[in-house]
Amino acid sequence: MTSQARTVPDVVRRRLTPPGPATPGFWLAAILVTAIGLLLRMVNLSHPREPIFDEVYYANEAWDLLQHGVEWNPEDNTPQYVVHPPLGKWMIGLGEQIFGYNSFGWRIAAVTVGVVSILLIVLAARKLFRSTILAATAGLLMSLDGMHFVLSRAALLDIFLMFWIVVAFYFLVLDREQRRARWLAHLESGSSRVRLGVPWYRLACAVSLGLAAGVKWSALWYILLFAAAIVVFDAGTRRTAGVSNYVSTALLRDGRWLLVFGALIVVTYLATWTGWFASDDGYFRHWYAQAHGLGSDRLIDPLVNLWHYHQEAYGFHTTLDTGHPYQSWPWMWLLLGRPVSMYVNTDGPCDAASCVSQVLLLGTPVLWWSFLPALAALTWLAIARRDGRAWLILACSLAGIVPWFQSMPAHRTMFYFYALPAEPFLILAVVYVLGAIIGPPRHVNPASDHRLIGSIVAGAYVTLVAICFAYFYPIYSATVITNAEWLSRMWLGSRWI
Repeated sequence: MTSQARTVPDVVRRRLTPPGPATPGFWLAAILVTAIGLLLRMVNLSHPREPIFDEVYYANEAWDLLQHGVEWNPEDNTPQYVVHPPLGKWMIGLGEQIFGYNSFGWRIAAVTVGVVSILLIVLAARKLFRSTILAATAGLLMSLDGMHFVLSRAALLDIFLMFWIVVAFYFLVLDREQRRARWLAHLESGSSRVRLGVPWYRLACAVSLGLAAGVKWSALWYILLFAAAIVVFDAGTRRTAGVSNYVSTALLRDGRWLLVFGALIVVTYLATWTGWFASDDGYFRHWYAQAHGLGSDRLIDPLVNLWHYHQEAYGFHTTLDTGHPYQSWPWMWLLLGRPVSMYVNTDGPCDAASCVSQVLLLGTPVLWWSFLPALAALTWLAIARRDGRAWLILACSLAGIVPWFQSMPAHRTMFYFYALPAEPFLILAVVYVLGAIIGPPRHVNPASDHRLIGSIVAGAYVTLVAICFAYFYPIYSATVITNAEWLSRMWLGSRWI
């Protein structure tokens, strides 16, 4: 066994060996960064006490689910027609069940998943970059992003969509690592028969994607992307292991797991509709029987009725063109061309004649305005280095924004917060570029000052992001400030007002 292990070329071993176990220093950094995110989001969480923006819908619908199992119209005691799947509202409802129907109760679930998503990005970044500093930087930038901060303190669906996509991404990274380690063990064993075992992380990724779709259908783009990534990862690992025809063998021999992957997504998604299936009161629950004058449902009718529900909801989404003062187009999102004012109050009090308290859904400007140059640099680095990690981060970043461009010709109403699922990956893009600026470890070239200079540049950038977040914090958190102080933060004038 030992002699066979030595026959594995060093370059192959290096590519297939997973990173070592996390050090105490890493866990300290991860806990510290996550704690920063938690503390920022918990301060004065109940303010404003009334629903802000679409909380007026989702907080109420979550409470309806707790009472009836489906969304409900209390005015006429009938089921309510809604166009988003129920899981995000069930998650909001969990907070309401524990803490009551109040602003803290309907927001605490968003805080929880927002903070956990910070930790998951730290863990994923360590796996990708094998660096405690870069992993902690990713988590810190996410903690200090205004968009993530605001949506982590609001009962809207997008934070839950982003959360499950991040969970799926983390399992995808773990699956890549696990399959490579199993291939290395196979090469070291010298066995002629490949036995890779059950890809448990891949199956967990599928469940997470099904749950993401159970929040919003826009998870579809990440389902397609992650399925393609699995094929690319398998083919690349087989190529590294020296397998001939690595693409076809990856499709043929690992293809069965891709089928299981897809089936598990569908089953998980259907499971998020359990309340609707279990109820006789859900909207369209007995549509077919009622439309055809039948006394009861056929065996297949629950799925037929749900499919009809989805057709109606899809028609709503594709024809939604009602104007809104805070709507925006995808090309504006990375430029912060039109943020969303979720709450405004001018009652004060403050030490001036006029006061403002506002919750403005706006990404931290220094951070968001660095995303486009970071994506450009990431693309160049992906080509120059032939680095699959860079391509993966780039694809995940674009998957949350580019598909929305197809809705522009139809003038579909869209909002800036649709970009939230892309935000964690945009941050990873920035961190990847920061890692390139910092350079390789000092032991590679002890005489070079490049790493020191790069570290200073990266540290200065993170410091600027932190200062910018602190400056805009009052209009993220509905802190009462003077009208002059509020206007000083409207950097793009009428586009932000």
